[in-house]
Amino acid sequence: MRPPTIRDVAARAGVSKSLVSLVLRGSESVRPEKRRAVLAAIEELGYRPNAAARSLSERRTRTVGVLLNDLRNPWFVELLDGLNARLHDSGLHVLLADGRLNRRLGQDLTRTFTELRVDGVVAVGTLQDPAALRTAADRVPTVVAGTREPELPGVDVIAGDDERGARLATEHLIGLGHRRIAHIAGRGAVGELRRRGFEAAMREHGLADTAVVEQGDLTEEGGYRATVRLLSRRQRPTAVFAVNDMTCVGALSAAEESGLRVPGDLSLAGYDNTYLSRLRHLWLTTVDNASHDVGRRAAQRLLDRIEDPGRPRTVDLTVPVLEVRGTTAAPSGGG
Repeated sequence: MRPPTIRDVAARAGVSKSLVSLVLRGSESVRPEKRRAVLAAIEELGYRPNAAARSLSERRTRTVGVLLNDLRNPWFVELLDGLNARLHDSGLHVLLADGRLNRRLGQDLTRTFTELRVDGVVAVGTLQDPAALRTAADRVPTVVAGTREPELPGVDVIAGDDERGARLATEHLIGLGHRRIAHIAGRGAVGELRRRGFEAAMREHGLADTAVVEQGDLTEEGGYRATVRLLSRRQRPTAVFAVNDMTCVGALSAAEESGLRVPGDLSLAGYDNTYLSRLRHLWLTTVDNASHDVGRRAAQRLLDRIEDPGRPRTVDLTVPVLEVRGTTAAPSGGG
C-alpha cells in the first residue's frame, strides 16, 4: 500500500494542494476552519511530509542550530523549552549542540551548523570563541540569548536585565538588616553585570567597605569552594548572594557542613529561579530571570530575522523579579 501524498490530504480536506502546503509551513494566512480540516485529514491519513523534498523545493532545511554554553546549567534548559516551543509552532526543528563538549573536542559546531545549511543559529549563554559566531552570523540569521555578548552587526540579543536583578537580591538582603554581605561572582558578561549590580547597591547604602567578592565558576562545586573561603574569614559574612542557583546550592552545602543554619546563621540568595531553587528541601530565595520568556522571544527574533535579514539589530531585556523563599532572613543578633 502506497503512503498518502499531499494530493490525498488535499482531496480528503476538500482544499487545494497549495493550501495544504501553507498549513505545513505554519503560515498564519490560512483560515482556522481550513487549517483544522487539513490537520484532521493529515491525522486520518497518517500523512508524513517528505522533509528532504520540501527542503529542496523551498531551499530551506527548516532547522535551527542551537549552541548551548553548557547543557548542565538548568537555566539554559528552561530557556530551551521556550525557544523550542515557539520554533515548533512555526514548523522549525532544533539541532542542539553543547558548547562545553565543543571546547573539549576542539570542534567548531557553528561551522557544522552552516555546513548543514540551517535556516538560523541561536547561541545561548557566553561562548568561549565569539569569532566562530561572527563567521556564522555572516552566513545565516543569528540570535544571541541569555547574555549580551558578543555584540555583532545584525545579531539580535535577548537576555535578562542582570544588573537590575542583582540589585534586587542585594537590596533584599540589606533590607533584612545584613551589612556583611558577600557575592560569589561568575565569569563573562553576565557575571560582570551581576557583580556590578551587587557592588552598586552596596555602595549606595554605604556598605562598600563590608562588601566582599569571591570568584566562582557558575557550578555547584565552585559555589561550595568559594563559600568555604568566605566562611574562613575572620569576619565571615552574614549573607551571600550567589551568581546563579547552582552556585547557591554549593554555598548551601558548605554552610551546612560548617554547622551553620540557613537562614538563621547565614542567608543565601541565588539567581535564575531554576527548578533547583523550587525543590522543597532547598527552597532558595532567588531572582527570576524569565528563562522561558527569553527563549520564546529569542525564537521570535530569529523568525523575524529569517523573514527580513536586513532589519536593524535589537537588544531585548526581560524584567527580573525577586522570589523570596526560605534561605533568607534577618541576621541573628542584628548582624
